[in-house]
Amino acid sequence: MRVLGVDPGLTRCGVGVVQGVAGRPLTMLGAGVVRTPADADLGHRLVAIEQGIERWLDEHRPEYVAVERVFSQHNVRTVMGTAQASAVALLCASRRGIPVALHTPSEVKAAVTGSGRADKAQVGAMVTRLLRLAAPPKPADAADALALAICHIWRAPAQNRLQQAVARHQATAPRTSPAPQASRAPGTPGAASAVPHASKGRTA
Repeated sequence: MRVLGVDPGLTRCGVGVVQGVAGRPLTMLGAGVVRTPADADLGHRLVAIEQGIERWLDEHRPEYVAVERVFSQHNVRTVMGTAQASAVALLCASRRGIPVALHTPSEVKAAVTGSGRADKAQVGAMVTRLLRLAAPPKPADAADALALAICHIWRAPAQNRLQQAVARHQATAPRTSPAPQASRAPGTPGAASAVPHASKGRTA
């Protein structure tokens, strides 16, 4: 499995490619960042990110793209920029028909370090160890992108088994027919009387 991890950001968008399968040694095929100048027009920055990601897709031909799920309750301006860069990554992958997976930062940290509260230094150290690198990838955005790719490789088999189990359950589950409508009690409006009407006799 070859996965391109994308750590979205407007100024530095981390990218990293990892190849391998769960339970076996993984290999880094490349890591870096797509940079845009902070004083450039937003539209031009998004185009630059798109072009950068497209170059990585062309060079490495990943089977999957893993993108960090944007979530924050603070600094809305920064989150907006990150979400915009994330959307560009989703667009580039989906346009080529490449499946995209979104992983939260805590999911990535837990998968790589065993703790969802790990800091960037811990993530970088574990990425270095897992990929058997001589030194932690720089900048930290590149290490985070590699961590995303590693997380997806390790989580994908379990996610696939879960999806298959759900699909099998839906295919074999008996369809329930609608419950029969309860008959109305005699004497209620619209109900058929169970007692035949007596014919009225003529009075003398």
